[in-house]
Amino acid sequence: MTIEPVKGSARRRWARRLAAAVSLVALGTLPTATAGATPSADDRPSAHTPLYVSDYGNNRIVAIPTKDGDQVPVPFEGLVRPTGMVWDAAGRLYVSDTGNNRVVVMATHGGGQSTVPTDGLSRPLGLALDHAGNLYVADSFNDRVVKVSVSSGTQTTVPTTGLLHPWGLALDAAGNLYVSDFVNDRVVKVAGDGSGQSTIPTVGLSQPTGLALSTEGDLYIADSGNNRVVRIAPGGGQTTVPTTGLSDPLGLALDDCGGLYIADGFNNRVVRVQETGGGQTTLPATGLNTPTGLAFPPMGTRP
Repeated sequence: MTIEPVKGSARRRWARRLAAAVSLVALGTLPTATAGATPSADDRPSAHTPLYVSDYGNNRIVAIPTKDGDQVPVPFEGLVRPTGMVWDAAGRLYVSDTGNNRVVVMATHGGGQSTVPTDGLSRPLGLALDHAGNLYVADSFNDRVVKVSVSSGTQTTVPTTGLLHPWGLALDAAGNLYVSDFVNDRVVKVAGDGSGQSTIPTVGLSQPTGLALSTEGDLYIADSGNNRVVRIAPGGGQTTVPTTGLSDPLGLALDDCGGLYIADGFNNRVVRVQETGGGQTTLPATGLNTPTGLAFPPMGTRP
């Protein structure tokens, strides 16, 4: 990925980080060994649902099995360093084509690829969709989040203050937008009612990346600089998710029973943390190079 010259120490820090990621990719893929934890019950809703992964270093999207099955490439064309992903209710998959400064979408059941109309994106990363069909894009090198109406194509800038390279996005049921503010080592919340921006109380974050929200309101944060994932309870309070050996965790996803999936970027693997009983497993995947984004398809569109 070519990094254009940009101003400021924060941008130099970002450029060094991405350069390090690309250097790691050049070293080759680490083996993916499954840890010794016991898988969860086969009757959980997502037991046989593939997890979609943006394989940053290989310029592709793949669907990998969460239990049984084969890894399948998703037929996107021309991707360069894909990162964030999100599905809509109709089964369309949106992908941040970061190296091409655009967002692309694959129609339902592989029905063709198109580019989402946007204006002036620079290194887009995280994505989120609200119930009204608005697509939110973390426009990283522009230090902003934009909202694009999928129906009309109208683009607006979400009112935020002081973002430096926003990365992950998540929306709750009330329409509140959560943004991981990568360089500022924080997560901010933009109120859905227009009442402004606040900072989520956290302790010791370093370069937060992916976000995920549970149905109970728990906020999971990939604390990439600390090689961990933390959970913020709905009423406040921070805990560290029990994991082993993470190296630069990036994207996050939750299955239908609360199992947490982590794109373990520099280990070239995806791990799952059991929702009950603890334990960590590595998903069966082949040839991943810096997996970055994770997304499950919506229930009604799954095969």
